[in-house]
Amino acid sequence: MRLAVLQAPSAGGDLSAACVAVEQALAAAAAAGATVLVVPEVFLPGYNHPEVARLALADDAPALQRVRQAARTAGTALVVGYAEADAGLVWNTALCIGPDGHDFARYRKIQLYGPREKSIYTPGDRFVTFTLAGRKLALLICYDVEFAPHVAALAAEGVEAILAPTANMMPFTHVVRHTVPAMAANHGLAIAYANFCGTEGDLTYVGGSLIAGPHGEVLAQAGEHPALLIADIPPVDPQRITTQAQDYRKV
Repeated sequence: MRLAVLQAPSAGGDLSAACVAVEQALAAAAAAGATVLVVPEVFLPGYNHPEVARLALADDAPALQRVRQAARTAGTALVVGYAEADAGLVWNTALCIGPDGHDFARYRKIQLYGPREKSIYTPGDRFVTFTLAGRKLALLICYDVEFAPHVAALAAEGVEAILAPTANMMPFTHVVRHTVPAMAANHGLAIAYANFCGTEGDLTYVGGSLIAGPHGEVLAQAGEHPALLIADIPPVDPQRITTQAQDYRKV
């Protein structure tokens, strides 16, 4: 499976600009033969926008319809992070749109980070897995990936890759340098981690978006500037597969 990850600045509430960025990245990912493109957390309308709750999108919002059409035009699946308005609540959501423009999976962030997120969003309460191009995949969002029990639970379900929009900010550079590759290696699955770069309000994003293979190898990684990463996920090597789940001794 060929994965693509977009690292970009936040559009800061400009939904049209965010959609253009998605459209352009989808076209490039499709030209490179990618199965799916992952873009950052709350890319619509912008993670740190001061009125993100007011700008949260219902399922039929024009911006969501536009990115669905972009996936259909490109023939490439899309995972987009957005603020979701539903039933009077707001959720930090990752939506997987299939290459036909129809929704494949919707996941709501379980591990809300810090007081701001907890004041805006309702936490999710379940994992979401789905099959794309014959591979079993799952969605997590940012802080979720740092919790080993979540990654372990998905690995136990046979998930081959986690697609993760994120908004990882300074000073947490260790997450892109060490945590994500270690999670991939410890649980024997790939992780595509799509972060912002630049600044948004009082946040400076660390960049460092990456695609980690199932043995923790960094297959592609961005620096501090906009980038489109593309990498093929190798098969799991039976000689290197983690046996932690079988070997674990509780004391």
